[in-house]
Amino acid sequence: MVIRDIVVKHEGVFMDKKQTKTNKYFFLAVITVTLILTCGCSHFLVKSNVKEANELLSQGSYKASLNKYEQIMEKYPNAGDRVLFDMGFIYAHPNNEQRDYRKSLECFQKILQDYPESRYRQDSEMMIFYINNISVKDKRIAAQNKQIVEQQTQLEALDRKIKSRDDEIIALQKKIDVFEREMESKILLQTGPADKILIEKNERRLTLFSKNKVIKAYKIALGGNPDGPKERQGDMKTPEGTYFIDSRNKNSQYHLSLHISYPNEKDKKRARELGVSPGGDIMIHGIKNGMSWVGDAHTDSDWTKGCIAVTDEEIEEIEKLVPNGTVVEIRP
Repeated sequence: MVIRDIVVKHEGVFMDKKQTKTNKYFFLAVITVTLILTCGCSHFLVKSNVKEANELLSQGSYKASLNKYEQIMEKYPNAGDRVLFDMGFIYAHPNNEQRDYRKSLECFQKILQDYPESRYRQDSEMMIFYINNISVKDKRIAAQNKQIVEQQTQLEALDRKIKSRDDEIIALQKKIDVFEREMESKILLQTGPADKILIEKNERRLTLFSKNKVIKAYKIALGGNPDGPKERQGDMKTPEGTYFIDSRNKNSQYHLSLHISYPNEKDKKRARELGVSPGGDIMIHGIKNGMSWVGDAHTDSDWTKGCIAVTDEEIEEIEKLVPNGTVVEIRP
């Protein structure tokens, strides 16, 4: 039969839901052939109604098309097998979002049961076979999709668990870092207070000494114009020479600070000769309040107005180790 040839030709169409466009043409082709087979004189009155139903189908109005076929069934019961065959196709149409394989099978099975001499009998048997296969595949796909969703849910839960563990590790590492700093500070304090601070500008390094022995060294940032000794107020240079710590400020805008006794007599004399003010307020201090999160990265550039900067944690440690009167030697 012609319909059977079309179905066999499009065997893969029912088996692959992704070929939506092909399925659409397939169904239209089958219904068109059905029209040709049934356009004899005895079905002349059915023709216009079927044409209207097919137009609704081609527009994607599946429910309206089915309703039209039901009306045809009531008015022209002699065309029942043909109407059932077309309705079976519409119920199973791959583009029909409300497709119902059970109702589709009922249509084709009713042809086999009620119309034993129908020309659609053999094609209905073939359609029952294909729709059963489609149903099995749909169930398998649904089960696979459900399994994928479950696996994704499990992976998301595992990701959350790993993130939680990572957060715990980070928090624990922070506690370890704090503990290590505290232990190091205790050991440094047991070593004794510093009696000298050596600042090496070229090396960007501050070193604490006690009885000519190194206690600890720190990376530093200097004034924005670090080369050469400070000569005047506002030149953004860090001084060079020998000084001492003469005071401290625990309420500094830079966390806390140790004041260096700049200018010394040599600095004052040079400034007088130049006819300028030597400036002052040179300190060893932390990071500007509110910016402590910068941490060690502050040493990537020289950013002070002439002072010597370390991190907030480091200035706290230095402040404990350096009493007032400690010598400060600043080298180029």
